[in-house]
Amino acid sequence: MAKKLVIKVTAGADAPERCSQAFNVAAVAVASGVDVSLWLTGESSWFALPGRAAEFELPHAAPLPELIDSILAAGRITLCTQCAARREITEQDVIEGVRIAGSQVFVQEVLGDETQALVY
Repeated sequence: MAKKLVIKVTAGADAPERCSQAFNVAAVAVASGVDVSLWLTGESSWFALPGRAAEFELPHAAPLPELIDSILAAGRITLCTQCAARREITEQDVIEGVRIAGSQVFVQEVLGDETQALVY
């Protein structure tokens, strides 16, 4: 098993099942002791803002705020720099614990030893 899992989620409310799967896999991996780095890009960028995850609904899915809390408890959530800029989101706007970083950091993470990358 990979010791580190990097997940890039590109979907938000526009593709709720795909979005939910990414957060769910990240939360399960964290609970399993895997080092998880979840990247918010595209429409999922909005979930870096306080309260936005509470607006997300998908029947028979774990609540997104709970998944985010569990990921932040033992993993990392990163908002893409360009995605944040396009949405005028700054570091002062995001949930505590969410960082904003760019492609260079993403590439460093996915090319690390014993790392598995997934894109949703």
